[in-house]
Amino acid sequence: MEFSTRRITAIIENALLEDRATRDATSYACIDANQRASATILAKQDCILSGIACVAKILDVYAALDGAVTSHYEVTTHPEIFDGVRLRKGQSVAVIRHNARVILSCERVILNFMQRMSGIATITRKFVEAVSGTKARILDTRKTAPGLRVLDKYAVRCGGGENHRLDLSDGVLIKNNHVALAGGIVQALDHAVRNRRGSQPIEIEVRSITELEEAVAHGAEAILLDNMSPEEVRRAVERCNKLESPIPLECSGGIRLENVRAYAETGVDFISVGLVTHSPQAVDMSMRVVPV
Repeated sequence: MEFSTRRITAIIENALLEDRATRDATSYACIDANQRASATILAKQDCILSGIACVAKILDVYAALDGAVTSHYEVTTHPEIFDGVRLRKGQSVAVIRHNARVILSCERVILNFMQRMSGIATITRKFVEAVSGTKARILDTRKTAPGLRVLDKYAVRCGGGENHRLDLSDGVLIKNNHVALAGGIVQALDHAVRNRRGSQPIEIEVRSITELEEAVAHGAEAILLDNMSPEEVRRAVERCNKLESPIPLECSGGIRLENVRAYAETGVDFISVGLVTHSPQAVDMSMRVVPV
């Protein structure tokens, strides 16, 4: 992913401004302005890495905000360390050599991004491994931290998952509230076919086999099976496999590591998992700083 975009720059800038990083009272009071330091980022647990490119980007944005920071910095990593790699507890992730005050002022922001993103990548990888050997692919959802979606979804990819819609413009997904307001499945599909932009595929959420039959009969091009049991999903897969042109099937709702394999073994194409981004457990990382 390109980390030099204006969107990511704005995300990082907001994080530094939120922490008042250029007004770090403690580092200003305790550390000489010319002191240089070496900081080692350490993984304190086994995990999947995501967000390594954020380190240099945060230092660059800090310099732009501060204006007075002119000292050179280096961020070095081992060639085998990159986003998506599996880290072991105690492993060094990266080494930063920079002005000591700057390192300390950026420490928490650097770790916040890397811990969250690596947490998302790690839980995503667990889901991907849980369905290994089946045709099912793990998708994320729009249940992301406000303002962090582009990074959350990148972290999902680092974990081996795939992105569903990035935003509301990214496809037609008719959910139960759309159906209720349109007057039913038939009406919602009819409106969608007539009003969609370009060739966007039309996916509709159904909650029963009866609703599935209605959607199939009236032009659905992909179907989201919401809150169905594995046995109901299996019946839906068997039904759609009989169609002349099979419809991609996705299931969602209540998917956990404990049951994702049962859903994958139904033959469903996609399994969307909201918890990988709405409630990931941050990976434990630390920064060890020494003078140089």
